[in-house]
Amino acid sequence: MALSPLVNNQLATDSRSLDNLKLQAGQKDPAAIQEAAKQFESLFMREMLKSMREATMKSGMLDSAQENMGTDMLDQQFSVQMSGKPGGLSDLIAKQLSRQMGVPEAPAFETPSTLSLGNRLSTVLPGKTQATPPAASDTPVKTTASQAAFVQRLQGAAAKVEQQSGIPASYMLGQAGHETGWGKHEIKNANGSPSYNLFGIKAGPGWTGKVATVTTTEYVNGEARKTTAKFRAYDNYEQSFQDYAKLINQSPRYANARQQTGSVVAFANELQRAGYATDPAYASKLSKAINTTQQLQRNQPWRGVA
Repeated sequence: MALSPLVNNQLATDSRSLDNLKLQAGQKDPAAIQEAAKQFESLFMREMLKSMREATMKSGMLDSAQENMGTDMLDQQFSVQMSGKPGGLSDLIAKQLSRQMGVPEAPAFETPSTLSLGNRLSTVLPGKTQATPPAASDTPVKTTASQAAFVQRLQGAAAKVEQQSGIPASYMLGQAGHETGWGKHEIKNANGSPSYNLFGIKAGPGWTGKVATVTTTEYVNGEARKTTAKFRAYDNYEQSFQDYAKLINQSPRYANARQQTGSVVAFANELQRAGYATDPAYASKLSKAINTTQQLQRNQPWRGVA
């Protein structure tokens, strides 16, 4: 059963996720600083929701430990949904962290926040008029027409596999874009036909399907080297998304990564930590590609079309 986007999001309250953010922020990575600020705001929002719920009178008829646990989990997810919005607390935290660390501040959001803190809370607290849930937003990044065309062309297949696997379509599309140069450098078969391999998945000993043999770049001790390798080949792009999702969800190697689908930075870090690619800068590049995809999805009329 596929998880909804709400369930996929999670706070980085476990020690591994916080350590990842500390490591990246310590390296003065602007994306990590922004993510850390978002997590701080999420924790703040969660405590505020908890306090406001405690101040709300209950009937007592349906109170139970199970209900309280469910409410707490729901508040955790709502706090993630409401955090990281333009003009919010995370912007101020990120600016302060950037100044203290001597990192150039991320560019300001183009569109001011249309929902105040009170309006955000009104979407989840009882006894208030329901407001329109805030749309997701991140720091704007530059996009190109070729990137938009790539995402639009594969959005349907990615969305379908998201429903089956629980892995966000934007994560898969961003990684596919990074691996293929946004469609410019897709792996080809010997006769020049497409292999439909969007994720650079190699054909190991257990692979019994079609194979495409190409020259690729691997990093050995941080040094780039050219080598010949065999990659999996498929009949269409949807099969490529399905095989990637199967790899991430079923391989013990990526167990930590599949627990981090609520954070772009943490997900990318765990993929690199697990050895998905040998490029030492893979996590940073992947995070940027996913953020690019998410902005394209927000700005295009085909957003969410399956």
